[in-house]
Amino acid sequence: MRIFAEKSQKRRIMIIEFTVGNFRSFHEKKTISFEASRGVSELKGNYFTFQKQSLLRSIVIYGANSSGKSNLVKAFSEMRFCVLISVKLNDNDPLSFNPFLLAEDSVFNPTYFEVIFISEMRTFRYGFEYHLKGIINEWLFEIKRTKEIALFIRTKEGIGVSDNFAEGKGKEGATNDNRLFISLVAQLGGDISKKILKWFSDFSVLSGFDNNFSRSLVFEIDYKQLSLEMLNEKSNGYIAALNLFKDLKLGFTDIEIIESDDKNLNKFLSLLNAKPDMIEAAKKKKRLYLNTVHHKYDKNGEIIDIISWDSDRFESEGTKKVIAFSWPIFNALLHGKILIIDELDTKLHPLITMHIIELFNNPETNPNNAQLLFTTHDTNLLSTDIFRRDQIWFAEKDSVEQTDLYSLDDFVFADGTKVRKDANLEKNYIAGRYGAIPYITNC
Repeated sequence: MRIFAEKSQKRRIMIIEFTVGNFRSFHEKKTISFEASRGVSELKGNYFTFQKQSLLRSIVIYGANSSGKSNLVKAFSEMRFCVLISVKLNDNDPLSFNPFLLAEDSVFNPTYFEVIFISEMRTFRYGFEYHLKGIINEWLFEIKRTKEIALFIRTKEGIGVSDNFAEGKGKEGATNDNRLFISLVAQLGGDISKKILKWFSDFSVLSGFDNNFSRSLVFEIDYKQLSLEMLNEKSNGYIAALNLFKDLKLGFTDIEIIESDDKNLNKFLSLLNAKPDMIEAAKKKKRLYLNTVHHKYDKNGEIIDIISWDSDRFESEGTKKVIAFSWPIFNALLHGKILIIDELDTKLHPLITMHIIELFNNPETNPNNAQLLFTTHDTNLLSTDIFRRDQIWFAEKDSVEQTDLYSLDDFVFADGTKVRKDANLEKNYIAGRYGAIPYITNC
């Protein structure tokens, strides 16, 4: 597939591991890791090496309904939201606190988020703990090889800033209880802190159901409109998207982008009695729509004309999803970013889902080392021809309804053996050998 016939940029962001605790169905802390296992020998192209560290290009998560797969994706989105919204909070604004509710002590304990990541060639470990009324702990370390260097540590007693984080010096007392120190320092022009906020703003989190996974209207991202803007402006990703549509044989021969006034926004602002200048600005705002072009045939099957129609009205849900996802997919591939999708396979044929995964797993179509994490129920993808064992993860609830996370590479059978690289993964998973499947009883 001809993705890089257009200009691409060097990779900027990567993820190594993410940890969540006391959030929705996660009670105890659970970690998902993009580090490639040394004990897995298959599909060496499915990982890349950066600064002597081997990182996976993609991870897939399986599990029964209500096992916590979507809650893991929501945890990524929630941490991102907390970091980006922090400086906008008023002094007494409550924080978004969604603890595990099925343990007697969980509502009194903080939610825990931590991520280890690479930004602009530097590796950081950043995290925080919080409850409804404020931040309990916050920390930032830089990792150099096997050594961790503390940049700042925040506890109930205060904020300690090291000489390695000079941009934070003198700002400790300006941070309110409900605001993150990293966000404040970034707002005040800190170089390292701005890089970290840039990392959080750069990765995309989507739902496979509605083309959007917005945590809040403040950061709502209309990925469909971004895709249409890319196609309309013929910007980076345009050529690759057209090639994708062609390769998948979606049924149309060409596309047309139509500009129209955003009438819904105009109406919404009018109902809110918005200021005249806001309404006037909204009237100038154009919303994009996509028409697909098809051949028209005579009774003998000969092409006699072309016809164009509104894709939202006449194309399948799967076709509309591929079009809407084209920007986040190729934005990640072209710029080496992170893409997280809940229920990637929803509305898509298994071969289309497989094709998208291959774009990330293949070094030729992913030379900038973009990373994909997604959830699915599609067992057709459970194959050692597609994924390494360390790329396959499972979410499963235990006897007290809390979510556990584990990879296929970490799974150990009752006899002490591990999963073989030549195992029939799909058959064994459906048979319940790896857990993380629904238990259906006959009542």
